[in-house]
Amino acid sequence: MGVATFAIDSFSGRGVVNTDNDESQLGRLMQTEDAYRAFELLSKHPRIDADRIMLMGFSRGAQATLVASLKRVQSAHVAPERSEFAAYVALYPNCSWTYRDDADVADKPVRVFQGSADDYVAACREYVERVRANGKDIQFTEYPGAGHLFDWRALKQPMLLEQAQSTRNCQLEEIDGGQIINAKTKQPFSYSDPCVERGYTLAYNEKASSGVRNAVRALVIEVLKPH
Repeated sequence: MGVATFAIDSFSGRGVVNTDNDESQLGRLMQTEDAYRAFELLSKHPRIDADRIMLMGFSRGAQATLVASLKRVQSAHVAPERSEFAAYVALYPNCSWTYRDDADVADKPVRVFQGSADDYVAACREYVERVRANGKDIQFTEYPGAGHLFDWRALKQPMLLEQAQSTRNCQLEEIDGGQIINAKTKQPFSYSDPCVERGYTLAYNEKASSGVRNAVRALVIEVLKPH
């Protein structure tokens, strides 16, 4: 498409293989921090236009992308006179975490793509509605019957991760000092909380995969205007 891509690996440098069975290995906000460090690096690259850098994340990275779009997070990393991410694209994020002022996102396109069979679809649908009600350019695309990681062609045979941790039944929120608590117990959240369950099914969905590729391609053309 005539655009450069830069892949961020938040795991290897920290000695993490994956976080499926132990999400506590990597803090949820670390990937957002990595995204802004990458933005700073790319902004100085002679072949990169700092005004045309999009952020795109998948699953855990999708949640990090949505957090990166928050104005309070943006203001902590980017000076007012500097460039900012041109758009935010989140594929099947976890929306069970509620951060303070999280309906106040950047004045840039935010796009969320999720399958109707994903455990987090209801929470993400509700979040997008809250942000849209705040007058922001956010859109939610839901693919019928699609589950988590619906665009991974290697998952044509569904895969059950029996020990994978899930916060699908947790209600988590940020309080003063940046602490995340379990909204039901009002206690600091940990992955040993009873609301954390195990077991997650991943599966490829051809129709959803084709749809999201076309949608992202259209957004890239619209926002980045590749030559």
